[in-house]
Amino acid sequence: MLEQFPLKVSFALTINKSQGQSLTKVSLDLRSFVFMNGQLYVAMSIVTSAQRITILLPTNNPQTENEVYPKVLYRETT
Repeated sequence: MLEQFPLKVSFALTINKSQGQSLTKVSLDLRSFVFMNGQLYVAMSIVTSAQRITILLPTNNPQTENEVYPKVLYRETT
């Protein structure tokens, strides 16, 4: 017996690669933190309609935090 599954072709982009584009559908996997300040805003602002965003959150904590790594953002000068 042959089983068939309906599939749609889709593409994955990093948040940085998607910047400046307008997309009709966006799915965000926020089970791991967003790396840089402002990336979550970019990811959510590229979709043309708020009803077309799907967000995957961790089951134990339905919130996401904006993680900032000062050592990455600021270079020490001597």
